[in-house]
This record gives sequence, C-alpha cells and structure tokens, in this order.
Amino acid sequence: MTHREVLRALSGLLMGMFVSILAGTVVSTSLPLIIADLGGSQSSYTWVVTATMLAMAVSTPVWGKLADIFNRKLLIQLALTIFVLGSAAAGFSHSTDFLIGARVVQGLGAGGLAALSQIILADIISPRERGRYAGLFGAVMAVGSVGGPLLGGVITDAIGWRWNFFVAMPVAIAALIMLQLTLHLPKHDRPKPKIDYLGAVFITAGISMLLIWVSLVDHNFAWASVETAWMVGGSVLLLVLAVVTELRVANPLVPMTMFRNRTFTLTVIASLAVGVLMFGTAVFLAQYMQLARGATPTESGLLTIPMMVGLFTASTVFGQVITRTGRWKPVMVTGAVTAIVGSVMLGRLDGDSPMWFVSLAMLVLGAGLGMLMQNLVLVVQNSIAVENLGVATSAVTFFRTIGGTAGVSVLGSVLALQVKDRIAEGLATLDPEQQAQAAQALGGGTVPKIADLPPSIASVVEHAYGSAIGHVFLLTVPLALVALIAIALLPKQDLGTLTAVQARAQAEEVAADMAGIEGPQKTEERRVDDDEASPATMRS
Repeated sequence: MTHREVLRALSGLLMGMFVSILAGTVVSTSLPLIIADLGGSQSSYTWVVTATMLAMAVSTPVWGKLADIFNRKLLIQLALTIFVLGSAAAGFSHSTDFLIGARVVQGLGAGGLAALSQIILADIISPRERGRYAGLFGAVMAVGSVGGPLLGGVITDAIGWRWNFFVAMPVAIAALIMLQLTLHLPKHDRPKPKIDYLGAVFITAGISMLLIWVSLVDHNFAWASVETAWMVGGSVLLLVLAVVTELRVANPLVPMTMFRNRTFTLTVIASLAVGVLMFGTAVFLAQYMQLARGATPTESGLLTIPMMVGLFTASTVFGQVITRTGRWKPVMVTGAVTAIVGSVMLGRLDGDSPMWFVSLAMLVLGAGLGMLMQNLVLVVQNSIAVENLGVATSAVTFFRTIGGTAGVSVLGSVLALQVKDRIAEGLATLDPEQQAQAAQALGGGTVPKIADLPPSIASVVEHAYGSAIGHVFLLTVPLALVALIAIALLPKQDLGTLTAVQARAQAEEVAADMAGIEGPQKTEERRVDDDEASPATMRS
C-alpha cells in the first residue's frame, strides 16, 4: 500500500479510536460531580471506573480470538456499536448501580476497539514503518484525552453531566460510515471457527471474582474472614482451571505456548505495570484537581493537559526515531526511567503543592508512558508468529487493562481509607459546632461537593484528599521499577519489514511448498519453537 492508501485505510480506524477515547475521557472531569449527584461513595467512584476496565479486560482475549477467525472489519464495527450503546445508557443513569452496569457495556465495546485497532494496524503497516504513523495515533489519543476532559467540563458546567455520555454518538455514526467506506482488508483463508467457551468462562469468572474481592475487602468484610477465603480461593481455583483448559483444548483462547516466547512474557509483565500507571493516574488526577484543589470540571480538564502533551509529543517524536533507526529498546528503557521519575514527583503531591510542579510531574509521566504504550504492542507483534497475531495483541492489551483495573481497585481502597483517617484527624482540630456540621455533611460516606461545604470543613477535606492522593501515587513507583526491569531484559530483535497480510501470505506459500516438496514427515521434522526460529520476515 502507498502512503496515501494507508492514510485512507486508517481514517475510519482513527475516528473509531477517537470515539472510544472521547467517550471514556469526557466524563473524567465530571465524575466526582456525577457520583455526588447520584449519592455514591468513594467505593462507587472506584467501581464506576473499574467496571469499564474489568469488562474491557475480560472481553479483550475473546475479541482477539474472534479476530483470528472472523471478519475484522465487521468485528470493529460491532465493538464500536456496543460501546456507543453503553455510553447512551450511561446518560440515563438514575443511580450508581445503573451507571456501573452501563459502564460494563461500554467496557465490552472498548475491549474490542482496543484490541482490533492494533490488530488491523499490523495488517496494513509493517513493524519497521509503524513508527511513521505513531504520530497519527498519538494525535488522536492526545486530542481525545486532552479535549475530552475539557469538553466534558464545559458541558457539565453549561448543560449538565448527562450530555457527556451523548456527545460521542454523532462522531460514532460517522466513524461507522468511514470504516465501511475506507477500510478494505484483503481476504485470506481463516481457520474453521472454534471458540474456547470454557476457557473464556473460567478466565472471566476468575479475574472478576479477584477484582471484586479487592474492591470490597476492608470495607464490607475483613482481610481475615470467610468472605476473603472463599472469594480468593474460588478465584485461584477458577484461574487454575483456566490454565488447565488452555493447555488441553485444540484452539485455546490464550495459547499458553506463547509464554515460551521470552519477549511476550516480559512484555506482559511490563504491560501490567504500565496499566496501573496509565489508568490509576488518569482516575485519581481528576479527584486531586477537584477535591484537593477546588477546581471546577472545566478547570480540571485544563489542568491535566500537560500529561497529554507529554504523551503525544513523546509517542510522535520517538515513533519517528524508531522508524528511522529501527532501534526500539533505548527508547523504551528511557520511557520506563522517565515514568519512574514522573511517579516519584506525583508521589510528593499534597493539597498545597505549586501548580507548576503538578504540571511538570504530569508532563514527565505522560512522556514516559508515550514512549512505552504503543511500543509494547509493537515489540510483541514483531516477535510472535503471524497466526497468533490476534491473540498475542489482545493478550498485551488484556494484561495492561488487568493491571489498570486491579491497580485502580487497590489504590481506590487505599485512598478511601487514607481519606477517612485524615478527615477524622482534621475534624478533631475543629470546634464542636463545626464538628457537628461536618458530621451532617460527611456522615453518609459519599464523595462530597467541595463548593457546598463550609470553608473550614472544605479545607479539611481538601487537605485530606491532597495528601492521600499523593500517597497513592507514591505506591505506583515500585510498579514502574518492575516495568523498567522487564523492558531491560527484553532481547534485542530487528523490526520486520512485512505487514501481517504479507507475512501471512508468505507463510502460507512456504507451508504449501514444504508440504508439496518434502512430504508430511519432513515438514514435521522442520518445525521449530516459535520463539527460537521464527524469522523476522515471517513476523508482523
């Protein structure tokens, strides 16, 4: 494909990605207000975010497997439709429970969009050339990530938060049309459709039960309790059954043989850590701006721009560097170190931190994530056999989302406990009349509206959230170190020059020639391990 043809094919794909990012970020600045209006608690706030990521995580491997056996264009249109329907339902929420349910539907669609966009990208662009187009994806991510919170803040302040969930629908309809008109993927022989339903059930149930336990423990029941025993034990049992199933079935949802590939295994570890950094930071920064600094939703959107600027700039510049030089590892190691520095800086936040320091910390962390996110997928796609492209790509997205989901759940639980203790300490310094007012305003355990609180109580709440969120950010530093170690251990490998479509066609030709010339027995003797001898030209 020529550069012009690639851009035409990417237009609908980029628009679909923009819709998913916009619909996810447009509510971020208004979420504290939404939870307050619906009478939700800090636990509800965490679960509104976690529900989407959980649904996204457990559905991603399924979408990836479907991509290997069904029409990818049809699948991404279906995922976009599901996502938009979930967004529309969220706009009619009358309780936090209904909102969480709608966000689950959103997550099911988001899982497809996240996995399929990367899979289709590999179909039409080779790994070596992919950095050239990273700027386009970075631009879409930056505009959606920066414009979403800002637009959401303006909409919330002007006409109400419910319209945040409806704003993406016209763009989604346009994206569906563009995908139909511009995305034309060549046909190729696909395996007979076989879906590992049992494995999907075990994986979904095991991960879901574990994350639900994380969000409930120490709030609804104690760590050492009967509930903890059966939930953790049940989760472990289900995940063991999932592994056994994946090892035994003919067409596994997540082939365990991929973990023999050192690059794949290390990338999965790094993706878990990056997921916590990416999702956790985005979730709690909105709370920091509004609950610790008294910003409005619009101001909150403006204040988070530095992080997206860092992400966009780094992904664009270093994507071009990788395309020109073919050297990806120095970029990723630098990104991991930068992310560590950004996490440490955010860990120093409190309610009185200078805004220039907050902005610089977000800029640094964003730059680190920009050097890591797309390149983790690129490295896996470059190292894995083309027949496993869909499941390998979705697996990286799956583990990144799992990391983010678990991270948000755990960090949200820590935040709730920290805020509760620090508010109690702050209120103890007030006079009895103010303490009575505080008990009436904060006694229900819901996320407060800072603007509605008396100044003395508002000051206590802001200080509690500021110092507690800084503590939460500090907990992400060890995970950033894990990402650095995993990336440093990645084996160096040249980037392939063929698209997935070309590699697949070449693999089919080689297989046909070997079968015809050497016979079945010789062909079997020449089979080698995926990790040790899959040539670069056979990789996406």
